[in-house]
Amino acid sequence: MLKRLLYCFFCMLLLSSCGAKKPSGTKSLDSQPRTKASQKPYSVYGQRYEPLQNHNGFVQAGMASWYGKDFHGKKTSNGEKYDMYAMTAAHKTLPLGVYVKVKNRNNGREAVVRVNDRGPFVKGRIIDLSYAAAKKLGVDIAGTAPVRIEALGYQGSAPDRYKAPETYDAGSYTVQVGSFKEQSNAQRLSMEMRKQSGFSEVRRTDINGEIFYRVYSGKFSSLNAAETAEQELSEHGYPGCFAVALE
Repeated sequence: MLKRLLYCFFCMLLLSSCGAKKPSGTKSLDSQPRTKASQKPYSVYGQRYEPLQNHNGFVQAGMASWYGKDFHGKKTSNGEKYDMYAMTAAHKTLPLGVYVKVKNRNNGREAVVRVNDRGPFVKGRIIDLSYAAAKKLGVDIAGTAPVRIEALGYQGSAPDRYKAPETYDAGSYTVQVGSFKEQSNAQRLSMEMRKQSGFSEVRRTDINGEIFYRVYSGKFSSLNAAETAEQELSEHGYPGCFAVALE
């Protein structure tokens, strides 16, 4: 009899607890907003970084670098595979997915990239560009350049969102077929290239105090056309040539 009474008592306690209402104004753990993993604070080499929750008004100046084939196909911080031929970049704190305008302060070239990775974790550098972005900005040869970056927004139709252009291929491009310390050698090659493509010029460049004379051949209205010419020239005795943007 005692066991039955105890059993009934515990059943009544269970029913009363199930019927109890939650205090008004409280939220369950499941209803609390959760921070995306990519937006949580993180540490690299002992340095703590806190990703921004908002991109509005973000402007920054500093050095840009780029990363290429060693990372091509590897997973980025937002889960995508890194594509060195896409217009993307890595930034330490900007929200992933935001579009950023990058201006090369050395030559005035501009490009728009989408942040999909974290980095660069090198002192003094503020953004790591994909190979395609570095090429468009003229950073691919020197490796680094002073830039100004400005956050634009996200892709979409809302007033505060940024609509990405349909293509980044259009522009003005040429092919660099050689680089010489002797100006006379550069001029000689430029004369040969002018006969082949109709356009060639020599540009003087100072790299870390050393003077070089770069030979450009051909004018193209798209990066794809310039890369096709690059391949043809490479097959005809100029294996070190590459497409570049004309200023």
